[in-house]
Amino acid sequence: MPGQETAGLPSEAFFTPGTSSFTEFLAAHRPGLLPTAPALPDGVRVAADRFPHGTTVLALVYGDGVLIAGDRRATMGHLIAQRDLEKVHPADDHTAVAFAGTVGLAVDMVRLYQVELTHFEKIEGIPMTLAGKATRLAAMIRQNLAQAMQGLAVVPLLAGYDVTAPDGGRGRIFGFDPAGGLYEKSDFYAEGSGSPYARGALKKLYRPGLTRREAALAALQALYDAADDDSATGGPDLTRRIFPVVSVITEDGFERLSETETEELSREMILWRGERPDGPHATP
Repeated sequence: MPGQETAGLPSEAFFTPGTSSFTEFLAAHRPGLLPTAPALPDGVRVAADRFPHGTTVLALVYGDGVLIAGDRRATMGHLIAQRDLEKVHPADDHTAVAFAGTVGLAVDMVRLYQVELTHFEKIEGIPMTLAGKATRLAAMIRQNLAQAMQGLAVVPLLAGYDVTAPDGGRGRIFGFDPAGGLYEKSDFYAEGSGSPYARGALKKLYRPGLTRREAALAALQALYDAADDDSATGGPDLTRRIFPVVSVITEDGFERLSETETEELSREMILWRGERPDGPHATP
């Protein structure tokens, strides 16, 4: 049968010249493998407490590149579904994606996006531009619109180091809406249920040219403020030694801060908060 393997050999689809988009390849030959394939009948909505949802993620530009971070909590309604969820993932050497929304769909979308970028580079022979990566992710989100309307939304946050920029490279941040709208953000941004509080904190703490350590502390402070006001956002868990995921992207590529470094910075912040529970004030 066309499109199926015979005697253990790949089907003709794998030898047919076509698009450099792996997502479009799947849509043409294996649409059921796409995470955006309809999961529910038309008109059916999902109750908020039936599937785990991830919450607050953020990114900010600093002196050497861009930092992206997220809390670790996933919730189902008022229940904590997972305490150590990984919401920040490398997409390639100079790009990372974090997500808020339906966890199962989001994890599959991130994996597909990673393959999408690798497939493009193998077919075209060159990496996709950072703007192209953002546009491609927006198209994938748009394909999930039907499920988003049923309550299964996925809202990623994309951060990358633009190696093609005229000034030698810089950090850039892109936000999205559930319909696939694409918006480049200046300096910092946050997504998820705790994002209004995280953005409020970053508005106080952000300044151009932050060092890596200063940027990491600002991100941890913002996530702490988000957890302080949003029950779906998890703060540092000293008992279980679960701390936010913090990663940076510079000219040298993607790097996740070690557990030891993140724990040290988190404990320093919590100790400081013991003297000033409302957090740092804006610099005059």
